[in-house]
Amino acid sequence: MPPILFNVSAADAGPRPTEPPDPARFLNRELSWLAFNERVLEEAQDGALPILERLKFLGIVSSNLDEFFMVRVAGLKKQLASQVSKITVDGLLPAGALEAISAKAHALIERQCATWGQELVPRLAAAGLWLVAPRDFTPEQVTAARVHFNDQVRPALTPLAVDQGHPFPQLRNKSLNVALLLRRGGRRRARGAAEELLAVVQVPAVLPRLVKLPSATGQAHALLDELIADHAGELFPGFAVVHRAVFRVTRNWDLDIDDEESEDLLSTIEDELRKRDRGAAVRLEVGAGAPDVLVSRLREELALEPADVYAIDAPLEMQDVAALADADPRPDLRVAPHLPVVPPGFDEETPVIETIGRRDHLIHHPYESFDPVVRFIAEAADDPDVIAIKQTMYRTGGDSPFVRALSHAAEEGKQVTALVELKARFDEDRNIRWARKLVESGVHVVYGVPGLKTHCKMALVVRHEGGRLRRYVHLGTGNYNQQTARGYTDLSLFSADPALAEDVADLFDVLTGYAEPPRWNKLVVAPGEMQGRLVGLIQEQAARGPAGRIVAKMNALVDPPVIRALYAASAAGVEIDLVVRGICCLRPGVPGLSERIRVVSIVDRFLEHSRVFAFGVGDEARCYLSSADWMPRNFNTRVEVMFPVEAPELKRRLVDEVLGLALQDGARARRLLPDGRYVRAEPGPGAVRSQQALIEAAQRT
Repeated sequence: MPPILFNVSAADAGPRPTEPPDPARFLNRELSWLAFNERVLEEAQDGALPILERLKFLGIVSSNLDEFFMVRVAGLKKQLASQVSKITVDGLLPAGALEAISAKAHALIERQCATWGQELVPRLAAAGLWLVAPRDFTPEQVTAARVHFNDQVRPALTPLAVDQGHPFPQLRNKSLNVALLLRRGGRRRARGAAEELLAVVQVPAVLPRLVKLPSATGQAHALLDELIADHAGELFPGFAVVHRAVFRVTRNWDLDIDDEESEDLLSTIEDELRKRDRGAAVRLEVGAGAPDVLVSRLREELALEPADVYAIDAPLEMQDVAALADADPRPDLRVAPHLPVVPPGFDEETPVIETIGRRDHLIHHPYESFDPVVRFIAEAADDPDVIAIKQTMYRTGGDSPFVRALSHAAEEGKQVTALVELKARFDEDRNIRWARKLVESGVHVVYGVPGLKTHCKMALVVRHEGGRLRRYVHLGTGNYNQQTARGYTDLSLFSADPALAEDVADLFDVLTGYAEPPRWNKLVVAPGEMQGRLVGLIQEQAARGPAGRIVAKMNALVDPPVIRALYAASAAGVEIDLVVRGICCLRPGVPGLSERIRVVSIVDRFLEHSRVFAFGVGDEARCYLSSADWMPRNFNTRVEVMFPVEAPELKRRLVDEVLGLALQDGARARRLLPDGRYVRAEPGPGAVRSQQALIEAAQRT
């Protein structure tokens, strides 16, 4: 058994199992997440947005729901099957939660389909973008579709019978398939005259989903799955197709790993990844109009309940349809691309280390360029005076410049350490590839602390300067990923502060070796102290009564002890404003409980991802950034850091610009009501749209 390097105090242990439920004070986590997805859907319904931007948001709804079912719903189903009766603080047992989720998810998907059919399809057609069903093909399109099917598709298909000798296929998670009920004989017979046989044809994922068709005007496309369904009968000579339908299966996609018992974590995760597609089915999506008899056969084969079936009157896997945007370059159909500005002081002629050696710097992505973060590591790799580089890697993206730079640094003989989090959900396979590449280059690769995910974002560069060693650090709220840095709002802090750099170096020692956590100078680290420190900061403001002030921005607020501390601060007279993008289990505005707490959520073109916390007012405010949301998992089962921003000008920027503009947003903010509903104010003349205001502020610098 490896040594325990983080000791979780009682204050960080979250709610006790025997703690009674309190639904009057807490909203359900899963239903709050679905409410967030409703806000994303509202963006797809916004007629003021360009049509391809609306299509993008509709695809995000589908992608979000996939993850929700693969992880959250799958987890609840697993609890139910295991007869786990743990009740959450909102008062719902797994069975009740699944029932409530099903009702809300079905209603959400109906709205999504209506948005597609009633709003987006006509607007796409008006723009000359047609998604044509086989029944609506022109003669020319029929011919083109048949040629494409015979030449490009048919050779890749495998007809799969389902009977005593042919078990139902182990369909991959989220794969598209065509189900058929067949009767022996070349012509249709009267219903019931012969046994109806089930068959499946898998849609090849390696082929483009959109099939271009000839069109007199604009651009016409068909869906590959519908094209296969239309020709599927040809794959079963001597049988007649009675019914057909496109369907899609969502499976439990979480890894089941006990890394404390694993001697080789990388190999263990590789083995688990190979098992993923055999996870239990949790959802069946079928094209609307699929006959009940066919749906029932599929549901029985997948061991699903009727509530697990979702009829989709729109293309399945809507995110694929967003590729229509790739087919049309017209600027009026999309939002104008945003070009991040170069932050002051980070010009190409000045090395990044020289810039941050003078003073701390704060960069706000994507309004300001992520390039200085990339340059920080790349320049260090080339710098002959740099002797060591250490970096955490959680989600690095494809073709990562950080992987290239670290590999180059190791090949140059520098001491290079990369902490690669193999358990970063949905990125496990990619991270394994990066880990192997780094090892081959001579980088010392470690996988963190057993039992914990390393979620903090930090990099350390050690450099010879004037006969001594000087350390430089980068700490961020988001991943070292140049792709998401253009679409997520995040903050980067660069510093050469010796006390902060010493903390970062010590934390790397804890993560890579055998070391008890030290007393930190400035970092607040989880597990072990973050939850307790946050509760303490809230209590300090509560002690000030009406003179207290709390403003915080995060992705999710779930942790019961923190929520209770916020309730107590509100009762003491503290004014509290929370900007929570997604899940929020706190009930704001409840008389006698939270009447001084206001919660808003902003959904706009960029994904709100930064975590910013301010306690107090004016120059005395204590400001922090973090990789962590206020959730039990971040406090108890992840290595996270919260770090102070101390320079007065940077604190003012956080309070006045990052948090201040978010609180002024009257265009894209929704206010959370005590019952869990969100309302969007009608934007009046001059209403602030915080993301646009931040774009303009960055361009003025």
